[in-house]
Amino acid sequence: MAGGYAPWKQKADQVTATDHAQAYWRAPVASAVPIPDEPQPSPAEFRLIAEHLPTLAWMARQDGYITWYNQRWHDYCGTTPEQMEGWGWQSVHDPARLPAVLAGWQAAIAAGEPWEMVFPLRGADGVYRPFLTRVTPLRDDSGAIVRWLGVNTEIGAQVRAEAALEASEAKFAVLTDTMPQMVWSTRPDGHHDYYNAQWYAFTGMAVGSTDGAGWNDMFHPADRERAWERWRQSLATGEPYEIEYRLRRHDGVYRWTLGRALPVRDEDGRITRWIGTCTDIHDAKQAAEHNELLSRELSHRIKNIFAVLSGLLSLSARAEPTLRPGLRDLMARVAALGRAHDFARPHSEHSAPDFPGDRLHGLLAELVKPYQSDDGHRVAIDCDDILVDDKGATPLALVFHELATNSAKYGALSAADGRVEVTARADGDVVRLRWTEAGGPAVAGAPSSSGFGTQLMTLSVEAQLGGRLERDWHPNGLRVAITVPKAHLHRG
Repeated sequence: MAGGYAPWKQKADQVTATDHAQAYWRAPVASAVPIPDEPQPSPAEFRLIAEHLPTLAWMARQDGYITWYNQRWHDYCGTTPEQMEGWGWQSVHDPARLPAVLAGWQAAIAAGEPWEMVFPLRGADGVYRPFLTRVTPLRDDSGAIVRWLGVNTEIGAQVRAEAALEASEAKFAVLTDTMPQMVWSTRPDGHHDYYNAQWYAFTGMAVGSTDGAGWNDMFHPADRERAWERWRQSLATGEPYEIEYRLRRHDGVYRWTLGRALPVRDEDGRITRWIGTCTDIHDAKQAAEHNELLSRELSHRIKNIFAVLSGLLSLSARAEPTLRPGLRDLMARVAALGRAHDFARPHSEHSAPDFPGDRLHGLLAELVKPYQSDDGHRVAIDCDDILVDDKGATPLALVFHELATNSAKYGALSAADGRVEVTARADGDVVRLRWTEAGGPAVAGAPSSSGFGTQLMTLSVEAQLGGRLERDWHPNGLRVAITVPKAHLHRG
């Protein structure tokens, strides 16, 4: 398509569209580019190419009067050369868009400059479809325009794709801007190119000012290098990004923030984008630190109570010699409870034990430490990975303290070559613990009566842990089987 206003509708010399086309092919425009001395397409071949170009094509005189359309144009529009000659093209244009098209084409002719525009054209089926139109002038050796060449390319799929993309981007912007946290996005190389409204509201920065690497300047100076290193590691490995750092708010206050990002991959696994968030965790972090401080202080006070209680028992034992045997046992039990408490109490990074502080293996190792040999073989511990906290640590401490002290008095641990094996297995919803002695004095059988220690063990396992305690007075040494619900060992 192309054309002009009504004053342009002159049929100079009454030349038909066919005559123009034939004259064009017979008299090609002079070119400053030398033609190689080799066979060139014939005029007939040129006509064949033009007619079957995979796009709508046309040609006009220097004044905009259209003289020729290719067959693709007529096939799409359902028109004839006679209907389209001159300014007949206006009949297949959307009337609402036609004035803008005419104005653009007129301006291009007046300026003698190439022209480009997107507008709809009506097909033979009556449906308007968007076309990208490009027009360029053809000049002779003197620079004068002798013809205009134009093409119309149907871009409906592209327009629909762009519209869908715009709608998707609009939804994304609405979604991210209304989220109660900061959202950002980067290219595969880590170049930041998007932040949502929450980021700019929090930081007070101008839109676009933190693109690229500008984001790192928003961190506390002490956190910048650490954040860079972690980000570079994620870019190099593709692993998720997660870090806590202090981010400067618009009022200059640095607040603790949790930064996270995940890679977006294509069907071949290549990273096409990173999507990240920044969540203000300052208040929660301060509350957690405050609670940890209170917990440590409470644990310290409880530990002091154990120490005071042990001191009182020691004074009582000195004052009343007849009570010493029983008081010594009581002091040992208090000490076992103290070790269990120290195992299960909240720890800071400075006070944390050198064993896993929430695993059954660590608790058992701590309880039998007074009876262990230097090579660690006197009491062998074989445990599955089982969680335990103060809920299960206190009753278990009393049970295994009784087993160890009794073994040291009467059983395997009372002999130089005696040894004990402790196992713990997770079996569905229960944990099965076994205490097996060997190498000690021969066992004649079950005792005729049960003492306080036996009653304490039964109370701890059955009443407090809701489990079952079984003893086997095997000739080679005592064997104890304990079964407790896994859920009763920790608070979940």
